[in-house]
Amino acid sequence: MAKGQELYKKAKKIIPGGTMLLSKRPEMFLPEFWPSYFSKAKGCLVWDLDGNELIDMSIMGIGTNTLGYGNDKVDAAVMETIKKGNMSTLNCPEEVYLAEKLIEINPWADMVRFARSGGEANSIAIRIARAASGKDNVAICGYHGWHDWYLSANHNQGDDLSSHLLPGLNPNGVPKNLKNTVYPFNYNNYDELLTIVETKDIGVIKMEVVRNFGPEDNFLHKVRELATKRNIVLVFDECTSGFRETYGGIYQKYGVEPDMAMFGKTLGNGYAITALVGKKSVMEAAQNTFVSSTFWTERIGPTAALATLKVMKEIKSWEVITSIGKKMREGWQKLANDHNLKINISGIPALSTYSFKSNKSIEYKTFITQEMLKKGYLASTNFYASTAHNEENLNLYLEALNDVYSIISSCEKGNIKIEDLLEGPISHSGFKRLN
Repeated sequence: MAKGQELYKKAKKIIPGGTMLLSKRPEMFLPEFWPSYFSKAKGCLVWDLDGNELIDMSIMGIGTNTLGYGNDKVDAAVMETIKKGNMSTLNCPEEVYLAEKLIEINPWADMVRFARSGGEANSIAIRIARAASGKDNVAICGYHGWHDWYLSANHNQGDDLSSHLLPGLNPNGVPKNLKNTVYPFNYNNYDELLTIVETKDIGVIKMEVVRNFGPEDNFLHKVRELATKRNIVLVFDECTSGFRETYGGIYQKYGVEPDMAMFGKTLGNGYAITALVGKKSVMEAAQNTFVSSTFWTERIGPTAALATLKVMKEIKSWEVITSIGKKMREGWQKLANDHNLKINISGIPALSTYSFKSNKSIEYKTFITQEMLKKGYLASTNFYASTAHNEENLNLYLEALNDVYSIISSCEKGNIKIEDLLEGPISHSGFKRLN
């Protein structure tokens, strides 16, 4: 048995759920065969515990490393900070420098708070926005973390969040008195949001600017006008979308400014740092409530962010990863056309994903992961681009994927059964207990 699977079997006995992040759970990729753990990572290469070198053509640390793993300039800045000391009784000056830089990037904003994870940043935003609006009820669109305020929506009618993240998320442990405080609405459905606002005494609208597809019929502008008219705090969650298509929030593409915005995954290129920027009129409410944490004051996160922002600006990383993402999407579509397969491609180019238009789509996804792993790739039906990926990576990957598509095409024609080709269980498509 591979060392990674052997260690994961142990992990499932002593760590509830097996991993700290659902999206990294091996069952989400290739049950019983996924390498599970890495020994080192550099550029777009990952080495497993058995020393196998793998090219990461999948989710690149769940989208954290747009500059590739172990970027030399970012790591050098972090190492210098480690030498000088990461924590002290005094505050680190880097948090002030980073706040200044983020306000420069978001000139509509006046103030900044920092955290270390996207879920934390989202919860801070909700705490401050509720305090500023004086109202408890929130309208949401998209995924905003694991905390009580968000998961409470599944107390409303059982599974209100199913279309926003994963079906079947159980709100056990979330106080039932939070029921009917968070109301999901669907992207581009302005009438649905309007009804919620008019009937639920909403104080905060919190949403992803774009995820699987973009706004239609001036949707974002209508949301902004509604929030302004009703004195509702408008919060854009850019933890995933930030710095992927612009130097900052993707909201810049659409000419709509929020009252608050969060940035996460890309901000520290693999080091823990998230930021909440906002207008003074809203952010000052933080002083009328309680938002505070010891490790939000450590020095590595802000140091990494400052270095990451500098490198991003120098090489215009958002343009690079968008170009790479577009080429990948073109490659997927060409393979599908060549093999008479139908696929749906979604997401922004730098965060692309696809699915087969087939009742065997999950089986095909699992088969791709299985076969591409044998060829030396961490791969599934998604691709998060980084500046470490290059033309050669894409060409070799697509060449290898061509062989897999050929077999899937034979399955669709009924010549062979996909079930006979899978060497283990199919991947999980949603939240499931491990035992």
